[in-house]
Amino acid sequence: MPKVTIKAGHVRPVWAGHPWVFAQAVARISGGAVAGDEVDVEDERGNFLGRGLYSPGSAIVVRLCTRSRDVKLDPAWMAARIEAAIARRTRLGLPSEQTNAYRLIHAEGDDLPGLIVDRFGDALAVQFATIGMKRREGILLDALERLLAPRSIIDRSSEKAAKLEGFQTSKGVVRGEDISALSFQERGIRFRIPLSLGQKTGFYLDQRPLRGRIELLAKGRRVLDTFTYVGAIALGAARGGATEVLAVDESAIAVELGAELAKENQLEANLHFERADAHDVLARAGRQGGYDLVVCDPPKMAPNRAAKKRAEGAMRRLAAAGASATRPGGLLVLCSCSAAIGVDELTRALALGGRDAGTRPIVLERWFQGADHPVPAAFPAGLYLATIIAEIAAL
Repeated sequence: MPKVTIKAGHVRPVWAGHPWVFAQAVARISGGAVAGDEVDVEDERGNFLGRGLYSPGSAIVVRLCTRSRDVKLDPAWMAARIEAAIARRTRLGLPSEQTNAYRLIHAEGDDLPGLIVDRFGDALAVQFATIGMKRREGILLDALERLLAPRSIIDRSSEKAAKLEGFQTSKGVVRGEDISALSFQERGIRFRIPLSLGQKTGFYLDQRPLRGRIELLAKGRRVLDTFTYVGAIALGAARGGATEVLAVDESAIAVELGAELAKENQLEANLHFERADAHDVLARAGRQGGYDLVVCDPPKMAPNRAAKKRAEGAMRRLAAAGASATRPGGLLVLCSCSAAIGVDELTRALALGGRDAGTRPIVLERWFQGADHPVPAAFPAGLYLATIIAEIAAL
């Protein structure tokens, strides 16, 4: 078995349970490992720390899959990990009569780093993020077909990740029936997302808990939902009894689809979609007296730590615009999907942005990704989604 030895001074995080071995932590590599191989990770005294898959082209050289020396990362082990992930979701009540779209496998959270699988009704969307998982594609897809019998399996792997890891993606349907859209329901709301439109694996499943919360908060309020994509938050707000909902996105296709979904779910009466820049609409709302509930859930601002400072400035400006667009006593929902902008950084951006806008935000609630996106306790980077719900008070 090839070995990756970690330098003294870099062992403790891995020993404590962090699943990544960074390139700068590696003292030496022995045994002739090639990309995607199973490797043992040890400290310089030869103490076994774990076993994982090797990615020589990445800043994360090894992603650990097990801490047991007796475990081999073979087809039986992979099938067992998938079965465990399915059982974990079953204990969470997924799927249910109201929701049949959820994250089935969440990489490190399910001891299958480099693999994401989302379920959308009778279809599965997969993402391979490492050469190690890509080399085992056939084994993994066979297990998914055997355990879940999906109608279709769609590959939604990132071209960027594939290039970094050194493999070719297999875009589109890779197993089963050829389909053009993902059809599913979340909390009883029906969705149909064309494969040509889908973000990530097709939909932002991680915000399901927040969408449910906003639906409860929307009753009797005028709601502005910016960066709406296809309007999942807006649809819930409309169903929850908002007196008026304006959903805004720059994508004409997403806005058009959102309007279609509103009609299909019989929610179009008090829900309007507008193709526009979010900052422009927030500024306009501020000039016109503001909304009772404003949602700002932007795309990822900090794809890596190097972009953190710039992203914090952008989040502060967005918080200021959101606070200005929220009437006194109203609620502002501010989100970050970047691990580099966690709840502490988000809170600071809200405080400073709110002050810039001449307001005093009061934090009421903090939300994170759903329970179907589990995170190892020793892996803080896995908690990538943070949301603050704040009351916007006058100074």
